[in-house]
Amino acid sequence: MPSKKIGRPPSDKPKSELIRVRADQEILSKLDACTEKLKTTRSDVIRKGIEKVYDELQK
Repeated sequence: MPSKKIGRPPSDKPKSELIRVRADQEILSKLDACTEKLKTTRSDVIRKGIEKVYDELQK
């Protein structure tokens, strides 16, 4: 019987790049408020923000 790998399957779009951002306490508080309201992560909120700005620029 062949051995199966256990764990999460590989992603179609792996998130291997790391971005560091400087933020003041006010921005961090707003980011955390968004994460609580949306029940998601900081990274997801930032990704959504980038997509929103990008879409607006394409108009």
